[in-house]
Amino acid sequence: MDIRIEGVSKHYQSEGKTIKALDDVSLTIERNQIYTLLGPSGCGKTTLLRCIVGLETPDTGEIRIGGEVVWSRDKGIAVPPEQRGLGMVFQTYAIWPHMNVFDNVAYPLQVRGVAAGAIRERVAATLRFVQLEGYEQRPATKLSGGQQQRVALARALVAEPKVILFDEPLSNLDAKLREETRKELRAFLGKLQITAVYVTHDRVEALALSDAIAVMRAGRIVETGTPQKIYFDADHRFVADFIGRANLVKATVRGEHGGHTVVDSPLGRLACQRRDFAAGSEATLCIRPEFIHVVAGEAPVGHNVVNGRVDSLTFVGEAYEAEIRVGEEQLLAKIDPDARLREGDAISFTLDPAHCLLVAA
Repeated sequence: MDIRIEGVSKHYQSEGKTIKALDDVSLTIERNQIYTLLGPSGCGKTTLLRCIVGLETPDTGEIRIGGEVVWSRDKGIAVPPEQRGLGMVFQTYAIWPHMNVFDNVAYPLQVRGVAAGAIRERVAATLRFVQLEGYEQRPATKLSGGQQQRVALARALVAEPKVILFDEPLSNLDAKLREETRKELRAFLGKLQITAVYVTHDRVEALALSDAIAVMRAGRIVETGTPQKIYFDADHRFVADFIGRANLVKATVRGEHGGHTVVDSPLGRLACQRRDFAAGSEATLCIRPEFIHVVAGEAPVGHNVVNGRVDSLTFVGEAYEAEIRVGEEQLLAKIDPDARLREGDAISFTLDPAHCLLVAA
């Protein structure tokens, strides 16, 4: 079931000021995708999710789910949330502590008046799907955080929704459990072949879960694309910086050569991914730390060769995080834990043009 959002705006009044929570947002979410709304706190992603489900009323625009208009100011249409055929998993799970697992999951069917026998069958099938078979009589308060998250997922799925929406559902889990649950959730949604809209501010979560990502800022969609496109080939400085750790260096475009865009920068003259920047224009060079492959000692001047020194080394388990000094610039690099380097050592590295991304200054 696809979702089409056209020209949706939402404003709030606070202390005499008008706050644009959503500013003319248009977006298409294709059917059976896991589509993530990613951005910092206050960017409008949760407001957009709540407009889709019907918990917030936009000021302008139109929302369609599977071709049906569920909200339109101009057409005077406002389908209530319970009639939109959606399931939702909240940040706090919203598990009722006085109910056991069965009653929590069965509740959406009970309020719809589904027959008791059918409820038992559908709850059993859904709990089996989320790997909670046998937990039916367990009190909700006796479950772990990961199990409560799966109960919330089961409750959202039991009514067989057209679309399922997630509002930062893993944010209350510790790091290890969040990673495990993220893998489970991706597998569950892949088996279901259902459209899922997922809200998070966690870039790793977005990259790991999504088929497509929309990066939001100040109520607007800044950029959309696959996780790979957003991470490796962002069009905007904000997106390149937000989606992952990045070294951002000012550069001046010199022109095109050999299928690359050539720039002058504090790191020297570099060949980069080809981008349509005019000669003489200012740009920002984006280099991910994992693409700086450091070797000991200085190297002769050459194509995309950079010399520097190790300012600091921090051991983080799978790698050293190193601060590399190149002239007045300080770059973050990831170094193999077996590397025999110390602070103050001279080093060099060669940059692959494919990993030198240029974005607007």
